[in-house]
Amino acid sequence: MDTAAAPAPPTFRDAAEDDIPALVGLIESAYRGDASRVGWTTEADLLQGQRTDPDGVAAVVTSPDSRMLVVERDGALVGCCQLEHRGEHAYFGMFAVRPELQGSGLGRVVLAEAERAARESWAVREMHMTVISARDDLIAWYERRGYRRTGRMSPFPYGDERFGIPQRDDLRFELLVKDLG
Repeated sequence: MDTAAAPAPPTFRDAAEDDIPALVGLIESAYRGDASRVGWTTEADLLQGQRTDPDGVAAVVTSPDSRMLVVERDGALVGCCQLEHRGEHAYFGMFAVRPELQGSGLGRVVLAEAERAARESWAVREMHMTVISARDDLIAWYERRGYRRTGRMSPFPYGDERFGIPQRDDLRFELLVKDLG
């Protein structure tokens, strides 16, 4: 019989400015560099350099039209996501779960809470997000959670190292949408 205690359920709160350094570290660890390869959301083969920076996270934390949800378990930062009110829909971004916790179901819980929070905060009926179109595994994960591909593409910001250093020349973003009912 396994006597290991189940992990504590996650708690959610809005980020404060003093959370910014830890949030940047979490987002970077989930997507870039060798540390990100522990999880399955890594973009290390597509992009090098940074995923975000303190200014980008601060813009979300301090904007009156957005929220950065901090996800903690036993007081430790384990995940985060951006929610931005854009009229009749909300935008979901900067989603990160600690690489060693990816695949544990935590991401599903965070996404469901983000959808609930967007509906409750802004009475929106849709959630939008953009995903690098080459990320078939990630897009499939979102599709299993009710998001649909729109086929609407936007260009990757080549030449702007704030978004990373591309390792291939065919990167672009696809808009995914979910009806929140």
